[in-house]
Amino acid sequence: MIFKADLHIHTVLSPCGDLEMSPSAIIETARLKGLDIIGITDHNSTLNADITRKIGEKNGIFVLMGAEVQTIEEVHCLCFMPNSEKLGLFQQFLDENIIKIPNDVNNFGYQLVVDEFENILGEIPFFLVSSLKLSIEEVSKMVYELDGIFIPAHVDRPFMSLSSQLGFVPPDLKFDILELSRSGLLNNFPKTNNFFENYAYITSSDSHYLKDIARVYTEIELDGIDFYKLKRALELKKVKPIINENNRFTYY
Repeated sequence: MIFKADLHIHTVLSPCGDLEMSPSAIIETARLKGLDIIGITDHNSTLNADITRKIGEKNGIFVLMGAEVQTIEEVHCLCFMPNSEKLGLFQQFLDENIIKIPNDVNNFGYQLVVDEFENILGEIPFFLVSSLKLSIEEVSKMVYELDGIFIPAHVDRPFMSLSSQLGFVPPDLKFDILELSRSGLLNNFPKTNNFFENYAYITSSDSHYLKDIARVYTEIELDGIDFYKLKRALELKKVKPIINENNRFTYY
C-alpha cells in the first residue's frame, strides 16, 4: 500500500512556528489533507511530540515523535524515536547538550508546551534554535543507540544543511535517508550536485503554518504502518517525493 507522509512539521514549541500550530490543529489539518503519517520536529525539543501522537491515534494519523536537531556544525537533522520511553531519553540528551541562550520572545517568538485542548503547560526559557555541543556523527550515534530514525534535513538549502555547512555527505555518517526541501525537488538538486546524486530522498513541508502542511510530501510503500516498518521502508528507498503546487508556499 502507498501512504502519504509529511515528516517535517513544527508546533508552537518552535519559536518560528505560528501560534496556530497546536498539536490538535496539526492533526486536524493533516486529516483534512489526506496524510497518513506525519513527523513532529520542533527545534531541539520533543516536548509536544507525545501529545501529538496521542491525538493522532484518535484520528487515524500515525505520528513519528522526534525533533529537528541542530549540530555544532549548524546542520539540521530529523531525529525520530520508536516510543515514549526512548523519546524521554532523547529529550534528556538534548537538554544536556544544547547551548543555552535566553530566548527573546519579542525577536524570536514563543516556545510553548501545550496539551490536547491548547492549554499552555509551560514555556521553554532558552532559545531552541541553537546548536548542540555535538557533531552530526555524535548525534547520529545517539539516535541509533536509541533505535531511532536519523534523516539529515533539507540537504539542498543554502543554510543549516549538509550542502551549506559541509558541502558533502560524510562517508562514515549513518542515516536512513536524506531530505530535500521543495526547492531542491523543483531544481533537481541531486542531479546538479555531484556530492549528493547517489542517494535516495524524501521531501517534507517543513511547515511552520497550517496551510503549508502537505504542500510537499512523500509517498511511502508499506504493508502496514508502524515505526519499524517505516524505518525499513526508508532504508529500502520505497519512497517517492511529491510536490503539491495547488497553493502558494509560505516562506519564513
